[in-house]
Amino acid sequence: MRTELEKLIELQITDTTIRNLRNILGNAETRRAELEQEFEQHAFSIRERQNVLAGLKTEQATLEKKIAENRIYLERADRNLKHAQNQKEYETAMREIDSLQKQITTFETEILGKQGAIEEVEKELSERADEINTLDSKRDEALAAFDREIEKARTELAEAEAKRGGVFDTLPANLAAVYSRLVQRSRDGIAVAEVVNGSCTACFISLRPQVQVEVRRMESIITCESCTRILYVVKKEAEATAS
Repeated sequence: MRTELEKLIELQITDTTIRNLRNILGNAETRRAELEQEFEQHAFSIRERQNVLAGLKTEQATLEKKIAENRIYLERADRNLKHAQNQKEYETAMREIDSLQKQITTFETEILGKQGAIEEVEKELSERADEINTLDSKRDEALAAFDREIEKARTELAEAEAKRGGVFDTLPANLAAVYSRLVQRSRDGIAVAEVVNGSCTACFISLRPQVQVEVRRMESIITCESCTRILYVVKKEAEATAS
């Protein structure tokens, strides 16, 4: 019976491996999309700051253009002032000069604010220069590593499925049927559960001392009195108990 029980344990370990690998492959597209999204978020944050910088520079250039235009108007107003022929022309020129000078002062103040904001964004982008310069290569490396991981999982799954067939086919028909029934009935696919610290690791129920002794002997198929799964202990522990 020890041989059959060891086959059941090996089968359970293999089935658990298969289950895990199928979960990995089943979630591969979602995980890859999440990985791509993670890098896209980094790229988006960089583009957003770069766009802010470009916008600030455009706004600064617009203000500088307005100042240049106003200076032209100011020169014209100065000429009008010098050539004023009456009080009305003089006052009109003065009001225009005053208005233009205020506008220029306002634009210059706004430019100072833009320059401060530009410096802050340029500093931030400078500090993130390494991230910006290596983002594409890191993304490609991460995706390539992920693809290798998935390909490895496919290979391991094929090997595990082949191994499972070899083990399952050598089980006595009655044990194979019991195992299959227990697997189908459990949500986690566990039909053979390890006993650790005197408890079934499938349902976490403490086993009676006599049951623990019988499980360690590995002389017969012992099932959990709570969840009915087949119980076993690791080989070294069972051998130590038997000796």
